[in-house]
Amino acid sequence: MIAYKEVKSILNKHKKRDSWFLDDYSVNPYEGCGFNCTYCYVHGSKYGENLAEKIVIKKDAADILDRQLNNRARKDEFGFITLGSATDAYMQVEEQIGLTREFLKIILKHRFPVFISTKSALIKRDLDLLKQIDETAILPEDLKQNPGRGVIISFSFSTLDEKIANQIEAGAPAPQERLETLKLCSDNGFLCGVNAMPLLPFITDTDEELEKIIAAAKQYGANFIFIAGLTLFGNDERDSKQLVFKFLRNHYPHLIEKYEEMYGSVHYPSWQYQQQLKRRGDVLCEKYEIKNSIR
Repeated sequence: MIAYKEVKSILNKHKKRDSWFLDDYSVNPYEGCGFNCTYCYVHGSKYGENLAEKIVIKKDAADILDRQLNNRARKDEFGFITLGSATDAYMQVEEQIGLTREFLKIILKHRFPVFISTKSALIKRDLDLLKQIDETAILPEDLKQNPGRGVIISFSFSTLDEKIANQIEAGAPAPQERLETLKLCSDNGFLCGVNAMPLLPFITDTDEELEKIIAAAKQYGANFIFIAGLTLFGNDERDSKQLVFKFLRNHYPHLIEKYEEMYGSVHYPSWQYQQQLKRRGDVLCEKYEIKNSIR
């Protein structure tokens, strides 16, 4: 189901630049997401209800973005725009609606750099526009040398295991298809990476699974990899916390007690867990000679 709504603003300006993705702005072509991944942090947010059942398109979105970027460009307020922070900009509906492509044309017109994180091979359709953005974008002064690129593309994985992927992200393209799209983008000269996030505790965050993802990222041309654990929100049956526990009951009942200990009264795993995951990732990044950040 597709619905439409009126909005006054499309461009979100962050209070400070994101230290991981280097973005100062974000835009979401759609609300909701057809991939509808079980673990998605948007489940439990104001955008999370019935993610796949209702895709919302903002009326006159392209015209509004055009005006807002024109105002920012006139003030020389250039910075990376994350295209799709609360949705995947290349989910199924984009093939028919094409709003993401319209946004890219406007971003190119005003010469802003762009960061795209996706699970979809549909990004291949827009490599022509992305190549032009990469060559003509105006970067903030402190980013002109490093990364020195107008486009950054990153592909998201929680696992490379096809069986697990079918259980928790059945609406998304298969992990192998994502890897092949990553390779194509890398071969076309783009700065590419992997978002190994969220990794599911005791399932896809093991040493073996982590190494598989990092090794594959290197093999398929990624320049960098982000590694992060799972966050769980909400008490409604459609929120990520309840959906993940339902997944555990169906497939990993022996892990329920461990997850209850980790997430019983909090949204995030402990600081100790996060630091341990980071250390393990850093060791493997060094082994496979891949950066653990964009810069």
